[in-house]
Amino acid sequence: MPKTADDTRLDEQLTLGSPWVTIVWDDPVNLMTYVAFVFRSYFGMSREKAEKLMLQVHNDGRAVVATGTREEMERHVSAMHGYGLMATLQEADR
Repeated sequence: MPKTADDTRLDEQLTLGSPWVTIVWDDPVNLMTYVAFVFRSYFGMSREKAEKLMLQVHNDGRAVVATGTREEMERHVSAMHGYGLMATLQEADR
């Protein structure tokens, strides 16, 4: 019996690359309230989450604020720079 289009199966598997993260770094310029405001307004975080991450930036010198594809994290880093925050991206498993 001949194969039809419905019988065709693909043996390909889609794999995503490793996740990337956006890191916001502490700086001597921006107020803590402003950093929390940026997290809330740009990322849509709750007040509690934004303040927790802001304190992590302040106390630990950095915080991971987003995880996703490299392209998404590049957009987030660019946006953080637009808000005047120091931010970088890196692969998540580093």
